[in-house]
Amino acid sequence: MLLARELVVRVGAGWPALLVLGLAYELAEDGLGLQALTSPHLYTAAKWGRVLGLNITYWESQIAYHLVFSVLIPVALTSMLFKRYARRPYLRRRGLIGTAVAFVIGIALVRVTIARSQDPGYQAPWPAVAALLIGIAVLGILALAVLPRLGTVHPASFARLPHPVVLAAVAGIAPIIFLGLLFPLKNKAGHPAIGHGAWVLIPMLVALAFAIAVGWLVARWSATSTFTDQHRIWLIGGALVGHSLFAVASGIANGYVILSPVLGIAVISVTVLLLIRLDRHLRRTPW
Repeated sequence: MLLARELVVRVGAGWPALLVLGLAYELAEDGLGLQALTSPHLYTAAKWGRVLGLNITYWESQIAYHLVFSVLIPVALTSMLFKRYARRPYLRRRGLIGTAVAFVIGIALVRVTIARSQDPGYQAPWPAVAALLIGIAVLGILALAVLPRLGTVHPASFARLPHPVVLAAVAGIAPIIFLGLLFPLKNKAGHPAIGHGAWVLIPMLVALAFAIAVGWLVARWSATSTFTDQHRIWLIGGALVGHSLFAVASGIANGYVILSPVLGIAVISVTVLLLIRLDRHLRRTPW
């Protein structure tokens, strides 16, 4: 997400623009690279829920997943690690161009390696490819040309922040519930853990409403005057731990009864320790 972060910083936009570019990134990776948004075979995504040739359940799950774990959290962590440069570009013009080229090459490599090996012979219909390219272009213009002119939108803040443990708990429960509503627990299940066929629309709507509600909470928490980097670390830590716990549950459901918990405990322990070190670094470093 280095490319998106650099573009947003250079035009003076904020988190909304970064999220819009994150959505464009998701369309590029899953739509043009993996082609999983349209493929009737890859990852059994078509069996999760498919409408008009689009794997809509898979699409919803990936949009939220990438926005949080591929965009928001990496950018937030990097901004805290290099706080002095949080509002400044990391790269010069040549570096930005090189990053853009590397991004395009990466999407192409995903197409000719992963997609070709796991879904041989499939080519997304040209109307879908054209629609994806247009969608990416429109999202890019919205993020880099329209949103910066609208100015920064500040959500209404809370009078008082809850205890950091509450923030971590909400952030931790969120990915468990969201992924649990949309992802298959077993790899070969062919449908989400909850709902099948047309009934999958119910967990999709619940997951969408839940994601919007949690996003609204986080936005209002972040706008509160007493919100600090320490609160942000608690939110990030909760989300990462929740993500790992869901992966542990999925591993157990797929038969890795011992390996999955052991790896889960190791990953969660390392995650917590690194976030504790980041917290100490921020507390003792004068900015």
